Order: sequence, then C-alpha cells, then structure tokens
Amino acid sequence: MQIFNGLEEIPKDFGATALTIGNFDGVHLGHQHVLTRLLEAARQREVAAVAITFDPHPAFIHRPEAVPDLLTGTGEKLARLEAAGLDAVLVLNYTEELAGLTAEEFVATYFVEALKPAAVVVGHDVRLGRNNHGDFTTLEELGAKHGFEVIGVDDYEIPAPDLPEVGGQSLSPRCSSTAIRTALTHGDVAAAAHMLGQPHTVTGEVVHGEARGRELGFPTANLSQDAEGMVPADGVYAGWVTVPEGKGGVVHRWPAAISVGSNPTFDGVARVVEAHVIDRSDERIEDFDLYGRHIRVEFVERLRGMVAYEGVEKLIAQMNQDVEQTRHILAEAPAGLERPLP
Repeated sequence: MQIFNGLEEIPKDFGATALTIGNFDGVHLGHQHVLTRLLEAARQREVAAVAITFDPHPAFIHRPEAVPDLLTGTGEKLARLEAAGLDAVLVLNYTEELAGLTAEEFVATYFVEALKPAAVVVGHDVRLGRNNHGDFTTLEELGAKHGFEVIGVDDYEIPAPDLPEVGGQSLSPRCSSTAIRTALTHGDVAAAAHMLGQPHTVTGEVVHGEARGRELGFPTANLSQDAEGMVPADGVYAGWVTVPEGKGGVVHRWPAAISVGSNPTFDGVARVVEAHVIDRSDERIEDFDLYGRHIRVEFVERLRGMVAYEGVEKLIAQMNQDVEQTRHILAEAPAGLERPLP
C-alpha cells in the first residue's frame, strides 16, 4: 500500500481512483463495511482504492479540551487500512487552515485535482468542509459538477444475537469508535474486539520499569508512557505480544498475561501497561533484548480487576493463577494478529 503524506507525494500519473474519507479510528467493523464497498467500486471501475484520513485527529483542532482517547495511533491505523486491501492512503495534516476550507474547496483540491475520483464511497452521515456544513447531498451535488459518482453506504449494525453488553447494558447495534471506547473504559476488551473485528491493541516501546515483576518471578515488558492506543481499564488481561525484528518483520508472537494499573500492592502511582510472556524461559526473553523495541500488545479477555494484596505471597499466588487462566483462555482463542507492526 502506498502512503502519501500530503498532495506533493501523489505521483502525477497516479490515475483515477475510487475514494473514501474518514478518521478511521480503530478501523472497526463499521469502517471495514465502507472499505469493502470501496474495494468493490474500485474493482468494477479498474481504478485504485484510496482513503483520505487525518493526522492529528480533528478533535485536536476543534475540541482540544475534550480529545477522545484514540483507539489507534496513525501507524497502527495505516497497518489496518493496508490489511483491508487498500491501494493507497492520503494522510492529511489536519490544521485550522484545512478545517477552514468549504466543502467545495476541499473536494476540488483533495478529491478532484489530487485523486481524480471515478467514485466516492461514504456513509450517509458524512460531513465535510468548514463547520461540517457539507453533507451527503452536498457531496452528490459536487459529484454531478465534477463528474464522479457518490455511493452511499448504510451504517453497519451488529446482528442482535451478537450484540455485546457492557456494564450490564446492551450497546447500540451501530458499530462506532465511541461504543468501543465505552467497552474499553469498562475493561470489556472482548466486547471491543467484537466491534473491531480483531483484538484491541496498544503499541509502544519497551522501557525499563521497577523490576518488581522480575523479583517476583514474573518478568514483564513495560510499555512507555507515550504508547499509542487507548489503554483499557485497570486490571489483568489475557492477550498476545507481537515483537518485530527490523522494519515490518514479525519475529515472535507470544501469549501473555497483561497488567494495566499502578501496582497498588506496592503503592504505585503511574498507570503502566506491562506484559508477562508465558511459556517462554526468562533467558529466551533476555536473549531477545526487548528493551527499546516497538511491540504490539493485544488484549483478548479481562481476567480480573486490579487489587492490592496483603503480602507478597498472596500476590504471587494470584499471579500464578492469572498465568494458568491466561494459558487456558488463549488455548481457545485465535492466535492474534498476523500482520507486521507499522
């Protein structure tokens, strides 16, 4: 998949396209529903399938005081768009200047001149242009003017029998990034995965921690505080760790018991994500030298909340139980994501 970081990177001879646009945070099943229709439109017209997305998220410009926790960083989002089968993605730097363009100005510059769309595939709730004044009807009018077809895609709805519950309440059948954030806030990573179509992930660099896990016999890979991807509620989870070697090359995927929280038994303060790889010797992990590496942590199922234990012995007993439960859960779970890290 080609990645264009601005109009100047698009080749002059790139040719016609089938085009969509969106934030694509998480690239969840609703997004994938649109992307599937985009790929169909591109194949029918024998043109490239292209998505336009933004970095940073528009909320950083419009609502800096209320920016949502992003489900994915830009690198992970691009990896998921590539996995969906797109030919190219145009990543636009979202600025006040870009936000100030009218819908017609935006379409003329970023659709027509840059990517020559034969078709534009969007949800019926699409908004674009200054103050989001442009809508689906606006886009149809611009399509008639500039010679591209606008294809509307209905919302993807989770079938009623499969609708997950979060906090004792059923979620809306409409798949959305907001609903996934709600699930993660409750620690329900299984419900999040149901809407994402894959495990929720956090990616980041492995840094040195306080080495308490190693002292207890459970060495962990600690993610840096600037890791990307919404961190779910405090607790212990079963999941996977993907470790690359070199650009884009997957070396290992290990089952892991993952802890999220501030280590209340030891009066911790900062929230950390740390993954204890199971069924691999400590020497093997050390030989691999995780420190400084960029890894993906995938969350499959929550085991329990975070608890402060009275004494190290009780904590160790619980950690042994967590590892055994993780082993059992992952034996029946899909083997995680197969694609390389971004």
